Amino acid sequence: MISIDSSILLNRFIKYVKTYSESDSAKADAGIMPSTPHQWKMAELLCGEMQQLGLENVHTDENCYTYGLLKASEGCEKVPSFCLIAHIDTVDEVSGKDVKPIVHKDYDGKPIKLPYGITLNPDSDKYLALAGQQKDTVITSDGTTLLGADDKAGVAEIITAVEYLVNHPELKHGNIEVLFSPDEETGHGMDKINLNTIHSKMCYTVDGGHVGELETECFNAYKSEVVFAGKSKHTGDARPDMVNAVCMASSFVANLPRHEMPETTDGYMGFYAPLEIKGSIEESSVLVLLRDFTSDGIKKRMHIVDLVAQMTAETFNGNVHVKHTQQYVNMKEKLDQHPLIVEKLVQAYKANGIEPVFKPIRGGTDGSRLTELGIPTPNIFTGGHNYHSRYEWASLSQMTSAAEILVQLSQSWL
Repeated sequence: MISIDSSILLNRFIKYVKTYSESDSAKADAGIMPSTPHQWKMAELLCGEMQQLGLENVHTDENCYTYGLLKASEGCEKVPSFCLIAHIDTVDEVSGKDVKPIVHKDYDGKPIKLPYGITLNPDSDKYLALAGQQKDTVITSDGTTLLGADDKAGVAEIITAVEYLVNHPELKHGNIEVLFSPDEETGHGMDKINLNTIHSKMCYTVDGGHVGELETECFNAYKSEVVFAGKSKHTGDARPDMVNAVCMASSFVANLPRHEMPETTDGYMGFYAPLEIKGSIEESSVLVLLRDFTSDGIKKRMHIVDLVAQMTAETFNGNVHVKHTQQYVNMKEKLDQHPLIVEKLVQAYKANGIEPVFKPIRGGTDGSRLTELGIPTPNIFTGGHNYHSRYEWASLSQMTSAAEILVQLSQSWL
């Protein structure tokens, strides 16, 4: 069984989360890659570390994709190669600037009261309660920002696993490619990837959650931009000519299926997620995310959005335009066509004493896009929890297990 020094992993993780690399969804939507200059700093840091470890062809391209190659051990040149992937950006929904991580060693299972009024309560977080029972080391922010385990935990685990292989030449392995991507959180992480960079026929993203999770399926994802056109007039003389686009937008949101929102769904249930509503009497827009695990289901959701939007416009005597844009598709069908890729990963889990837990990703990863582009890419847990919030935390023991599994994966393919 592989055994990694968790203190090395912890120190690396702390360094990474302190490195500001928040992305910007609006700029990414406009085609800017990377969407923020901060991500270059993270890429530069990782380039330096991979060069120190002796990886080959280490570079960051013009779009901030950072690459390195750990060459195969002598005699293992024909062993199937694989690529490990994690993303360097953090979400812009919660600030990732000036992260001040707090390490809670030998966590005792009591509520964790952070300095700025945020409390992590194990009574409502079963995984945090479990960490308390195990006297785990838990890492949080100070409550003013997110932590950044999504996906700095994955980044740290990949680098630590590669370092372990470099320092243990007795562990033979094939070629292992490493790729760190920008702007995953904006949904554009694979928009400008040069597929010629990746020579492996398979990849593994390290971007999951609780220990043991192994993800081979995800949502089909679309975003719907719904724009209502009204007619402005002085409010004192509004009747009968005014058409209020603000009222149309709010009515549209109110008429979406209430029992099919993110906060009312879980498991394999899809949803409509109104994310943004803005505008004026003359023009108001709504941004809605659509998610479903089946192709028929996502088509039905787009049809419902069209119907509700048109009904709303007709009711108010206004006009509406709806644009649906595909973001990613469920990777299950293509992964099912390449069972050995998942079988070798399951083998690595079990060899390190971890029983894999298959669960659907209620979201998407760079692996979703890569699978769609022809490179099958399942997703591995990182040990991070409560992503995209000030309540985010990471388990050091789970992070260590993830890094050990990455090393073990190199042995599975021999």
